[in-house]
Amino acid sequence: MSSNLNPEQHSAMINIDGPLLILAGAGTGKTRTITARIAHIINNYYAFPEQILAVTFTNKAAAEMGSRVFKLTNVNVPWLGTFHAIAAKILRKHAELVGLNHNFFIIGIDEQLQIIKSIMNDVGTLMEKYSTVVNAIQKWKEKYPETVEFKSDLISKVYYKYQERLKFLNSVDFGDLLLYNIEIFSQHDEILSYYQNKFKYIMVDEYQDTNTIQYVWLKYLAQTHSNICCVGDDDQSIYSWRGAEVENILRFSDDFKNATTVKLERNYRSTFHILSAASRIISNNKARLGKSLWTQSTGGDKINLVKLWDSRAEARFISEQILKLNKYKFSDIAVLVRATFQTRVLEEYFIKYSIPYKMISGMKFYERQEIKDIIAYLRLIINNNDDLAFERIINRPKRGIGTTTLKKIYTVASDHRISFFEAAQILIADDQATERVKRSLDDFINKIKLWQKVINTRALHDFVGSIVAQSGYIEMLEEDGATGVTRIENVRELISSLKNFENALIFLEHISLVMEVDNMKDDDNVYVMTLHAAKGLEFPCVFLPGWEEGLFPHQRSFDDRSGKALEEERRLAYVGITRAKEKLTVSYVDKREINNQWQTMSVSRFVKELPNKNITVIKSNAAYY
Repeated sequence: MSSNLNPEQHSAMINIDGPLLILAGAGTGKTRTITARIAHIINNYYAFPEQILAVTFTNKAAAEMGSRVFKLTNVNVPWLGTFHAIAAKILRKHAELVGLNHNFFIIGIDEQLQIIKSIMNDVGTLMEKYSTVVNAIQKWKEKYPETVEFKSDLISKVYYKYQERLKFLNSVDFGDLLLYNIEIFSQHDEILSYYQNKFKYIMVDEYQDTNTIQYVWLKYLAQTHSNICCVGDDDQSIYSWRGAEVENILRFSDDFKNATTVKLERNYRSTFHILSAASRIISNNKARLGKSLWTQSTGGDKINLVKLWDSRAEARFISEQILKLNKYKFSDIAVLVRATFQTRVLEEYFIKYSIPYKMISGMKFYERQEIKDIIAYLRLIINNNDDLAFERIINRPKRGIGTTTLKKIYTVASDHRISFFEAAQILIADDQATERVKRSLDDFINKIKLWQKVINTRALHDFVGSIVAQSGYIEMLEEDGATGVTRIENVRELISSLKNFENALIFLEHISLVMEVDNMKDDDNVYVMTLHAAKGLEFPCVFLPGWEEGLFPHQRSFDDRSGKALEEERRLAYVGITRAKEKLTVSYVDKREINNQWQTMSVSRFVKELPNKNITVIKSNAAYY
């Protein structure tokens, strides 16, 4: 195992006593290093697998790490997963301490908005947008609650009603997972002590992306053994807009006394010219720990730098260059943009030049309407108090239950402080609806109750298949023509996937924690995505269009007098450059269409920071149209 590691990676693997920061540059083999370190601990009996806590940010990264560890040790590490997955696992064991049942449901952004809308309508104020309130609550939960105060009395009022509503629904949002963990740790010393002693070794991937609450959570757990190993790259911290605090990695040595730092600087991905350009640009940042990427490979093309007349000329130029890269597959090529509006004209020219492409963004499988409907059936069967699920499916398929009936249900539920499911039964018993509506409600309620009785008697995929058939959902989709056919295929795909889950609770936990979009298949397409979405990926050939002031760096970064926003934009440029393995083209234009208006642009300061010896300036007339 150690023979596959370079000296720095080997040092990180064997250094297991006390705090360790592995400062891992792009393409330096950090995953290989951290998995080798876990395997070293297990294979040499320094700890049992269940004594190791390993956390990362995405399910994909966790699966890759787990797979590699298994190959090296032939055992699974039970506490290896995302922050949210591990926190949910701990919370399920102690849910009653925070007023929840162990089978709580984790809601997503749609459900959050649904609850917030209901609360804001009830309190009779629409002074703030629903999404503004949701974002404020999310940001508050990313901070350590004891140090944060709401700036708005309205948001504070909505927040406490929102938390009450979640508890009634036996639900949590993503922020609650870590918050409730910390509440339990801070109020129950014996539980905190149990986990502190249990986790002899803690390893954290992508430490530069941690927010305040994740940082506090880790500090709690690492107090006893202090064997915490954090792997990250301060130069790739690009997610401050979703709560990431680059200061967490910058102050690691202050937070964890007697910490060791190992720098991984040898790059196995990119050419000399690409690495030189990336290192030169990022060296202009002041808030960094400092490292320089290098490679043993001295060959490779210089970076192409081209100035175009306008955004259409840029899209045409990129299209023509892609067609000239005939020794590469289309899937070897990526176009990485700073803003999503840039993709419109690119798509137009890709279609014109018959270039197959795939946009890496958009809707996740579990966010599709038909999938969320079937999941809502499952949720209501498990928990009759799930008003969000009830409201979603009461008329899917249509049951003739109109707005008037729904308002009566809401009123009864509110007056009696009961669930919509219970309120609907009172409505039937008290003759508060027409005969037709009562029959529909009664049929719906009886089906839910019947399914409740048999849910644990059949395989999950078979059970959900019967729900789909007996509810009339497929017949409803069949009426939608071609669109319905696609949706039926999606429902069948869902049912098929359920063969991999032991029961409904495990499945619902899984889909609640699937956060990232992963629609990169093996098809031969050029990939088009934002720079943020490209982090962690690599491609032989990369195009970076739109390097102009106000676009990249973004205009918003100029408003931040501290300079932090501009430094994050520069880190984003560093990430973009280091996605390229062999060929890299950077482009900028004189004029760009933004918000349906043509604007005169000026060259990005990041272009000026590129080292002349590592670039080739293209001055062909073909660049101007």
